[in-house]
Amino acid sequence: MDAERVHTITNSLSKGAKKMGNLQRYRAADLPQLMERISKNSIGLDTVFDDFFNVTQEAYPPYNLIHVNNVESRLEIALAGFKKKEIKVYTEYGKLFVEGQKEGKEEDKDQFLHRGLAQRSFERSWTITDDVEIKSVDFQDGLLTIKLGKVVPEHHNRKDWL
Repeated sequence: MDAERVHTITNSLSKGAKKMGNLQRYRAADLPQLMERISKNSIGLDTVFDDFFNVTQEAYPPYNLIHVNNVESRLEIALAGFKKKEIKVYTEYGKLFVEGQKEGKEEDKDQFLHRGLAQRSFERSWTITDDVEIKSVDFQDGLLTIKLGKVVPEHHNRKDWL
């Protein structure tokens, strides 16, 4: 085959590969158009896509998520400077919410050379699955600890027969 014929075949294949029946091939530039078609033709998935694509990375307050074993995890949140009465932990619609509301205090008379402890209010949330439940919440020495447990159905639990 000569080079001109190979080029013609390649171009016709790439043009024909764009549309295959009802399936259309999308590229990164076509992603907004694809998402518009999906959201227009789906019911109930709008919040799923919004949650997936509109993730904001919040850095405050810092936290650790520790996997203890297959059925237990622990969420530790550093809340230095907060009092127990300024913190609120609750679950709603499959999400775990942690809020900290700093009480308004009088203007500091001290002049800070460096202020490293954050003194601002916050709200953080984590999506939890249906098989995860909050076992306990503890706040001690500026560390909020939330123990999470996985609900394992009885028929999935280990049973030793011999």
